[in-house]
Amino acid sequence: MTDDLRESWLPKAAGALFAVISALIAADLIADYREGASWGHLIVETGILLAATGGIVLLVALHLRTRTSLEKTRVEAEQWRRESRELIQGLAIVIENQFDRWVLSRAEAEVGMLLLKGLSHKEIARVRQTSERTAREQARALYRKSGLSGRPALSAFFLEDLLLPPEDNHSVR
Repeated sequence: MTDDLRESWLPKAAGALFAVISALIAADLIADYREGASWGHLIVETGILLAATGGIVLLVALHLRTRTSLEKTRVEAEQWRRESRELIQGLAIVIENQFDRWVLSRAEAEVGMLLLKGLSHKEIARVRQTSERTAREQARALYRKSGLSGRPALSAFFLEDLLLPPEDNHSVR
């Protein structure tokens, strides 16, 4: 997975734009002062310079906050993966065993796993280096062999038993 914040040119371009604007306003402000511009004009341009500089500060602060939040989320996700690794491996085995009971071909089972991961038929075709039509047909074969009506039913088949039932009929968490 790429780090969109570090590789994105947009924040860097916006920062550069604010820096150029600030430099141009500062140069104009100095030239106007040397030419004897009125104090009112100089005060307005100083305000514009401060606003542009404030834009740089705000952009940097937002960027740092976003990077910190992203890093925190990555750490939490990695911690969840470490803590859940054994359970996830067990779930994968259970899913593969069910695919065997449905007598799925290897290709249909691969498509099934990718469907459960949330990939579209187009994405599955790209990952498996097949056509989208092939991925769609393999998904249909999986649904036919399993007796399920489609992707939501496939997901529900495996997810239903993982979720604890609500303690009463009125509260769902």
